[in-house]
Amino acid sequence: MYPENTPHAPAQRAVEVHHPTLLPPAVATPAPVIPMQPGAVPSVASVVLPDGRVSTGYSLSPMQPEPLAAKPPVSRAAVNVALGGVGFLAVCGGLLLLTTFIAALTALITQLITLAAVIFGGWIAVQIFSTSGRGGGTTVNIRKATFKRNHFRS
Repeated sequence: MYPENTPHAPAQRAVEVHHPTLLPPAVATPAPVIPMQPGAVPSVASVVLPDGRVSTGYSLSPMQPEPLAAKPPVSRAAVNVALGGVGFLAVCGGLLLLTTFIAALTALITQLITLAAVIFGGWIAVQIFSTSGRGGGTTVNIRKATFKRNHFRS
């Protein structure tokens, strides 16, 4: 491709060969034997393949699908809507009672203010119009009073 003396020629490298190192085989330890009840040992099945070979193994029970959960007769959404409606009615009833209480309290306060005005006004009327003991009103005797230019001088 490239002439060897050109600057574009690839550098000559020594080829290194790596050989894998074999690992010593692991010593096989026997698997622990788990004691089982005689009735719990599954049966071994043998199958003859079409080419004449025999395959032996444990039989597997077919996979059973999980049972479907029983569907409730009423959907959860309907139950939630119904419970929301019950809660709303409870709140509305409480608000109705609250507004009734506020209206009754307002009427009571209005009646108490009216009663106080009537009692206080009656007491003032009795004080003004009573003739017991006094000759009524305040009498002021003015002597040597001179009125000049809308000024009072004594």
